[in-house]
Formats: sequence, C-alpha cells, structure tokens
Amino acid sequence: MSLEDIRKRVEAAEVSAGREAGSVRLIAVSKLQPPERVEAILHEGHRLFGENRVQEAQGKWPAWQERFEGVELHLLGPLQSNKARGAMELFDAIHSVDRPKIARTIARLAQEMGRCPELFLQINTGEEPQKAGVLPAEADGFVEECRSLDLPVAGLMCIPPVEEEPALHFALLAKIADRNGLDGLSMGMSGDFERAIAQGATHVRVGSAIFGERPKAEA
Repeated sequence: MSLEDIRKRVEAAEVSAGREAGSVRLIAVSKLQPPERVEAILHEGHRLFGENRVQEAQGKWPAWQERFEGVELHLLGPLQSNKARGAMELFDAIHSVDRPKIARTIARLAQEMGRCPELFLQINTGEEPQKAGVLPAEADGFVEECRSLDLPVAGLMCIPPVEEEPALHFALLAKIADRNGLDGLSMGMSGDFERAIAQGATHVRVGSAIFGERPKAEA
C-alpha cells in the first residue's frame, strides 16, 4: 500500500458515498514511525499528519516544519493537563478533548495565549470503561459546556470497539454531531476508513496503510 493508493481509495469512497470531491481530509498518522518514512511522505507532498504524544511530536516536527512549508499537525492521542500548553503551541487541531477538566484547561490557556487549535470532542461510542471520551448520553451536555467556554469545537471523534461493526459507531457519532450542529467527524482508520466516509467522516486517520507497520519496540 502507498500514499497514492490510499488517496485513490479515499476519492473512490467519496464518489461512492455521493460526497463532494476533496471533502475528506486524510491524516497520515506518523506516531512511532521511523523518520525516513515520514520524510518520504513529506517529499510526496502530503502535509497533514497526526501524532499521539505531545513529547514525541515536539522532538521531531519543529525541524520538519522549518523544511517543509504548510505542514499541519493534529493531536490524536490522549492529552494530559500538564502537556496542554505544549500541545496548543505545536498542534493545529486536537482530536482528543475527552473530559470537562481538559476542556477547561484548554479554555484557560486559550485566553492566556490568544489562540486555540481546532477541537474535536472524543465520544466513547462503545461505552468502554477502559477508553477515553464522554459517553453518548453526556455528549450534548459536553458540547454545550465547551461552547460556553468559547472553545472552537469543530466536531466529534470516536474510536469504535475492536470487536464491533464500526459503521454502527460511525453512524451514532454522525447523529450526535448533526443534532448539535457540528460538521466535523474524525473517524475511520486504516481498516475501516471507507465505511467511515460512507457515514460522513470529514477526517480519516490512516497510519500503517500509508507508512507500513510500525517497527516493534526492542525488548
């Protein structure tokens, strides 16, 4: 698989779903990938990347941002309060606003800094106890709270349970977004992004299908 293959599949999925061409943004998930693989994708002209950890991103992306014009970085992984300032300085969007406490921290820092990344609120559509995100029943209230904090809420994000049909979760997320007047839907990964596009995804997060499997950590 290659970047060009994935781009073509995204375009085909847009057509199949009756979506406007270019309405889906492809986030290349570069977490834990060797630098040479990321640079290869940068040289191919791709500019939208996703990272899971603030510290890892801080260690590699500023240098690439200097060399490659127009790089856009999205934080996909969980955000701790003590890393919020660093995230807001580096990232253009945060997809993992998963609880009121972190929303309030971001709001306070946005006032101090005079800027705020685009935000996606994480919904735990599978109601999994080990997974981050607010429960679907609490989603409307969370959207309202974030808006009352004057946060730039662009949309919602979910990670469906591994053993369940993801399309059901994508449809649920789309329904919650629609009733809250939100357009952004961050959903779909390497194995299911076409199904996510069929349900209205605006951002798909694809890593291994673009870069190849991440190298195993040494024991």
